[in-house]
Amino acid sequence: METDETDRVLPFQLQFDKPVASQVKIAEWNPEKDLLAMVTEDSKILLHRFNWQRLWTISPGRNITSLCWRPDGKAIAVGLEDGTIYLHDVENGKLLRSLKSHTVAVVCLNWEEEGQLIRDDSKNSSSYEDRTSRFFPPAPRVPRMPGVVSGDTGFMDDSEDSYRELSNSSYQRFNILCSGDKDGSICFSIFGIFPIGKINIHKFSVPTPFIDKQTPRQILNSSIYKVSLSKDLCRLIVMCSGELNENTESRESQMVKQGMHSLVLDTSIFWKRKSELHQLAQQASNIEDLTEVIRASLSVMCKQWSDAMHTFHEKFDSLSTLIIDHALDSTPQEEFLSLLGGARTSSAVHQFLVNSLGEVGVKRVLKVICGTAKELQRIVLDHLQPAAEIIGFRMGELRGLSRWRARYHGIGLDEMLINNATEKSGMILVQIERFMRVLSSVEQQFSNFFNWLLKCIKLLMQEPSDQLLPYNSELVVIFLKFLYDQDPVKQLLEVDHDIEVDLETMQRVKELVQFGGFSDCEYLQRTLAKEFQQMEDSFKEAFLMPFTTISRKMLCEDLLPLFPLPSSSSSASVSMAIPMSISYYEDASQAVSSNQTCQHSFVDYVCFQVPDEPFSDIANCIGVIRGFTHDLSSSKNGYTSLEAVLLYVPAGYECVDLSLYKDSQIVLLLNGASASSESSGDACMMIVQASELPFISISRFTDLNLWNLYQLKDSTVQLQMENEKVRNIPHSVIAPLAVSASRGVACVFAARKRALVYILEEDEEEVPDTE
Repeated sequence: METDETDRVLPFQLQFDKPVASQVKIAEWNPEKDLLAMVTEDSKILLHRFNWQRLWTISPGRNITSLCWRPDGKAIAVGLEDGTIYLHDVENGKLLRSLKSHTVAVVCLNWEEEGQLIRDDSKNSSSYEDRTSRFFPPAPRVPRMPGVVSGDTGFMDDSEDSYRELSNSSYQRFNILCSGDKDGSICFSIFGIFPIGKINIHKFSVPTPFIDKQTPRQILNSSIYKVSLSKDLCRLIVMCSGELNENTESRESQMVKQGMHSLVLDTSIFWKRKSELHQLAQQASNIEDLTEVIRASLSVMCKQWSDAMHTFHEKFDSLSTLIIDHALDSTPQEEFLSLLGGARTSSAVHQFLVNSLGEVGVKRVLKVICGTAKELQRIVLDHLQPAAEIIGFRMGELRGLSRWRARYHGIGLDEMLINNATEKSGMILVQIERFMRVLSSVEQQFSNFFNWLLKCIKLLMQEPSDQLLPYNSELVVIFLKFLYDQDPVKQLLEVDHDIEVDLETMQRVKELVQFGGFSDCEYLQRTLAKEFQQMEDSFKEAFLMPFTTISRKMLCEDLLPLFPLPSSSSSASVSMAIPMSISYYEDASQAVSSNQTCQHSFVDYVCFQVPDEPFSDIANCIGVIRGFTHDLSSSKNGYTSLEAVLLYVPAGYECVDLSLYKDSQIVLLLNGASASSESSGDACMMIVQASELPFISISRFTDLNLWNLYQLKDSTVQLQMENEKVRNIPHSVIAPLAVSASRGVACVFAARKRALVYILEEDEEEVPDTE
């Protein structure tokens, strides 16, 4: 009977208890699949199936500070200590994209998608169609250096579609990746790949609610701990620590208090302009991808041609040395011209052609240079030119959108900047055409010169030369005068080189400008590399305007001081040790019609552990706040809908971590107060139904010395082990607690490097398949 009672009290099924090689500091369940991503203390990323089969392990080589999944579960975002964000493919862990949006550690990530597909004006569900595939084959990939094994350069294999799918967002739901750093900056990226905004909470002036006179408030020296975007993308809740500063009229009455705060930011621009932003992000992100193809193509071409010319000069520079050794007052070009004219061959040229170079050497150098020229032509035709053509088409699409000022001016799509970028994308095609003509001519000149050299070597060695290819004497002269010690191909691949153009040609170009179509008269003076640099700069300028516009439209609407922090301790270190969780649940009581604003369909819950030091009289408590974003609209009507409750943790336990679960539930991970890492420990996992808690409305004070939590100390709820869903854990546990709302499972990590996976659902049908 005692065993039956025990089984009845323990509602969570232990699926398995497995050892882990290294302690885990971050863990997140895939939102769509039975996959768990973990970050170890030595900054390795592990991906496990639900049955604990490891799929892959990767190590970025830098300290990992945050992690989150893309909403569809097909990619994972990883924040690093240096401010970089990596996007990895879930299938194999390969790097898909690298973003450098921050300059300091990315401490939190949140990737949220809109709940509904983008809707057109007829209110029918639709998705944005990318017309590029109608007119162009699939976009080209980054070229590889010859001889490089796939994967050695970090480029994706041609057979892999993950990178292509990441950029092809036509049929994705609109989603936003939010990232916060330890210096108070928050960055926003559409589809995780196109930066669309950046804000810094230090610069916000927060209004004071419920009073007529708006006293500005600011958070100084802040450090962001957690960000959470609402499911309708209209509000962002930010948990941060810092000094709350209220500037009154008197400088002496200025009040500053160190603490943990919750901010609400208005991000409704994402919801209001999601269709326009979707189209902009689709075009701009693909343009940036293709820009990388052009950049890599130019880099590969420059490297290959430099190697080929190094082989040429390595062989032919020895002729200059022989001329000096034979005390001749001439140059290699003059010696070759003398040989071409039929004069007596000098001993230096004879020794060079017969002994140093030889027929084999000529053929080898000819093969290297002509082979490289053909490889450069292939790169242009397969990578560079198709990328430039698709860029031109996509810029034309954006140019058309920019002229629809009523819809796209509001997101910063500037017609003048887009027109300039469109012209630059056209000019790069002109430069590519010129480069191909120059490369073809240079290849022909080299081939003709080497055919003549082979003929000369045969004659000097008195061997028959009837089988050799013919040559053109005039082209040999041109080669010796203009190509022997010059390199027009390399010049076109350099940024710093200026091309000389005669005045007559420049005048003709200026006359062509009068016919319209372009306004740049100096493009002939620029190299291909310089033209690409200018095109890239024009893209950055054009796409910076939407970035700046959206950033300015995201405002701080409200601030809620949560609890003070000890002024002697570092706010960043304290905040990282406080368990917190934010979630949004559909509010059935708030029916949303098509003409209502976006923020009423979800209710927010903020859950956090109350630190013991500043609150000795309400120690060992969990604070739960709901309706923070609802309170914004309620305050306009003269009342507050902000509610809160304090939960007393059962005696003998302390909260290690917590997570908001589905249906307004809170999962608490508790350690026995006497447990230590050296002992077996006495811990438990508890689920509390938050929606059934006796919430009370709390008033809002403008006096920063009064903290809202003190209003709740007489209205607390004592959690009882026998009244809640509780599962005892025979280990001392540590953070993190990884809970999957979609799969109904939780992963708990023990201090002794063990992972325990529990099934939270009582219904057996919701148990994940472990096969």
